[in-house]
Amino acid sequence: MKVDNRGIFQIPGLGISCPKIYKAKKFACKSLKGKGAKSGIRIIYAYYEKEDIIELIEIYFKGDKTNEDKSRIIGLYKK
Repeated sequence: MKVDNRGIFQIPGLGISCPKIYKAKKFACKSLKGKGAKSGIRIIYAYYEKEDIIELIEIYFKGDKTNEDKSRIIGLYKK
């Protein structure tokens, strides 16, 4: 059974077709007790479909930073 809780989605507007860049929003952290999936931690990663490889780009706390660094992502992956 596949459940979509809208916690992981492809980041739009980057102009990058490969790899696909995703953001995981609903990410639980045991160190932040009582927060569960609403911990505020964001994980940004690249997914190479053909190779089935995930590459970590960025982890940040929503309280310190509102969004991922799109210009950095574009600089790393746009060809």
